[in-house]
Amino acid sequence: MADEDKTEDPTAKRLEDSRKKGQIARSRELSTVLVLIFSAITLYLMAASLGKMMLTVMRHFFDLSYDEAWDYTHMLTSLDWVMEIISVPMLTFLIVVSVAGIYGSVAMGGFNFTWYTASFRAENLSPINGLKRMFGMNGLVELLKAIAKFGIVAVVTYFMLAFYMEEALHLDQELFPGSLFHAMELIGWTFIIICCALIPIAAVDIPYQSYTHNEQMKMSKQEVKDERKNAEGDPQVKGRIRRLQYQASARRMMQEVPQADVVVTNPTHYSVALKYDQAGNRAPYVVAKGADELAMHIRKIAEGNDVPLLASPALTRAIYYTTEIDEEIPEKLFQAVAQVLAYIYQLKQFKTGRGHRPKPLAKDLPIPPELRH
Repeated sequence: MADEDKTEDPTAKRLEDSRKKGQIARSRELSTVLVLIFSAITLYLMAASLGKMMLTVMRHFFDLSYDEAWDYTHMLTSLDWVMEIISVPMLTFLIVVSVAGIYGSVAMGGFNFTWYTASFRAENLSPINGLKRMFGMNGLVELLKAIAKFGIVAVVTYFMLAFYMEEALHLDQELFPGSLFHAMELIGWTFIIICCALIPIAAVDIPYQSYTHNEQMKMSKQEVKDERKNAEGDPQVKGRIRRLQYQASARRMMQEVPQADVVVTNPTHYSVALKYDQAGNRAPYVVAKGADELAMHIRKIAEGNDVPLLASPALTRAIYYTTEIDEEIPEKLFQAVAQVLAYIYQLKQFKTGRGHRPKPLAKDLPIPPELRH
C-alpha cells in the first residue's frame, strides 16, 4: 500500500512486533558522541598516571645493561612487566568506554535483543534494496551528517590548533618530564572540545531518528482494521458464536420449563418460569426466561406440559430484569412470589378435588418501586 495512505499512528501491537524484529529508534550519533566524550574525559583524568607509566616504561627500555641488551629472553620478561603495569589503567579505560557505548546504544530505544536481524533474509541480498538505502532519503541524511561532522571537526580542530599553537611551539623549552605532562594536557583538552563539538549533531539526530521511526511504523486505516480484527476476532465469526451459544442456552432453558411450578407472563412480551423446591434450602429461582418469540416458545412448552400460566405483568418484568437463569429471586420479591405460588398450589388442590376454588390473585402484588420496570 502506498506510503501516503499510512496516516494512522502505530498501534501498541505494531510497535511490539517491530521491536521483536529489532526495528526500534536508534541514534548512532548519540552512541558515538558518548563514547568519544567519555573516552576523552577518562584519558584527561588519567593523564598524569598514564604519563608516569609511559615515563617508567621508556626509562626501563632505554636504560639497558650490556647483558640485558644481548639477552633474547629479556624482551619476553619485560613484556610481562609492561602488561602488569598498563593492565589496570587500560582495563579502567576499556570499562568506561564499554559502559558509555552500551548506554548510548540503549538510551534511546531501550535494551532489545533479537535474532531476527542476524537471521538470513533474501531481501538483504537484493541490489535494488541496497541502492534504495544508498540513494534514498536515509542515505542522503547520512551523507549530510557525515559532511556536517567533518566540517565541525575540521573547524574546531583548526581553532584549537591556533589557540594552543604558542604553547605547543614552546614545549621544547620546558624541562622533561614536565613537557610530556604539559603536552598530554593540551592533547586532552583538544580531544574533549572536539568531541563536545559533535553534541549538536547528536541533539539533532535523536529527534530525527524518533520521527523517522514513527513515520516508518505508521499504518493505513485498513491495516488498523485488520489488526483489530485479528486481535479481537472476526465480527461475523464472533456473532455466529454468540448465536450458537444463545441457541444452546435457549435449548437448555426449554428443557427446564416442564419442571417449573409456574410461568408468569407479561402476557405478550415476557415470560419467566419459576420453580420452588419445598424440600430444599433454596428460595424460588428462575429456570427460564425470555422475551418476544422466546417468551411465546416458553408459554407453548408450559401449556404442552400442564405448567400453570399466570399473567402478572409487573411481577414478570421485575423478575426478568433483576434475576438471571438459575438465580434465586430477590428478597424484596419473596412476598409477591409467595402469593403466586400459594395461589397455584390452591388451584392445583381445587383441580384434584381436594380443596376450594382459590380467590383470584390480587392484581396489585407487593412489588417495591425500585424493582418495577
